[in-house]
Amino acid sequence: MKKGIHPAYHKVTVTCTTCGNTFETGSTLKELRVDTCSKCHPFYTGEQKFVAAAGRVERFNKRLEKKETK
Repeated sequence: MKKGIHPAYHKVTVTCTTCGNTFETGSTLKELRVDTCSKCHPFYTGEQKFVAAAGRVERFNKRLEKKETK
């Protein structure tokens, strides 16, 4: 490997903005923030959350009803 061209690799703390969970990993960045982690992601917890999708589903169903009535 060439010297002086690679970024510095540090141990950083990753913070989940949804649940506040923190864990340590390695990265070239000083600090990492993620939206979801393994503690709050529906795939890992088995709990489904419909936070942002509710309005979209209603709009889709409304468009579908309009299409069927034509």
